[in-house]
Amino acid sequence: MNGGLASNRELLCALAPVAGVDVAVCVPYPYLAQASEALDGIALGVQDVSEFTAGPYTGEVSAAMVAEFGCGYAIVGHSERRALFREDEAQIGRKAEAALAHGVVPIVCIGETLAEREAGEVVPVVERQLAPVLEVLGREGLAKAVLAYEPVWAIGTGRSATVAQVAETHGAIRAWLANHGVAAERVKILYGGSVKADNARELFALDDVDGGLIGGASLVADEFLAICRAAAVVQSCIQ
Repeated sequence: MNGGLASNRELLCALAPVAGVDVAVCVPYPYLAQASEALDGIALGVQDVSEFTAGPYTGEVSAAMVAEFGCGYAIVGHSERRALFREDEAQIGRKAEAALAHGVVPIVCIGETLAEREAGEVVPVVERQLAPVLEVLGREGLAKAVLAYEPVWAIGTGRSATVAQVAETHGAIRAWLANHGVAAERVKILYGGSVKADNARELFALDDVDGGLIGGASLVADEFLAICRAAAVVQSCIQ
């Protein structure tokens, strides 16, 4: 929940497409029109979406509505939505389903708390979070989504999971998808725990990391673009 018309203008106008990578900016609902006009060659997204299409749901914003603004992505299940607004896995699955029904790609967030990591429960937690989403979307639907692994303890704290921790968890997610009949190679899995310009290249070079879900660093244009360029360098090396 950041932004204002003046600060948005300064930030958005400083952004530019980066060759070789897909870039999206997910903005608060009131700024969809402003972002749609300001962004050129960069996809538009939102930070949440309703599970409902229309009707008596005062305050909700549907996927059909954001799609009219050319919105291509919607984050669902962010750790803050889970913790502060008590969203559960089934609801997150329904939100992802609603997004897909209107041509909006859901970015489904999963990840463990510090207590869960210290208890050795990382893989069981992410599997528990994924299972209801698979049940709602089915194998084909889940293959059309983007997943974002965001260890809760590394969000906004300045801490990042180690390269080994990220590699292990992303590998487990990809294996879980394959073991459940999902076309795992089609699913983009992003890392979302305090990605910065100085660690982006190392993280993006990991086999099962397909990009990043950028938080605080996205509020500084130069930092965000540096992260995008790091992704482009890694992508060019892979090709």
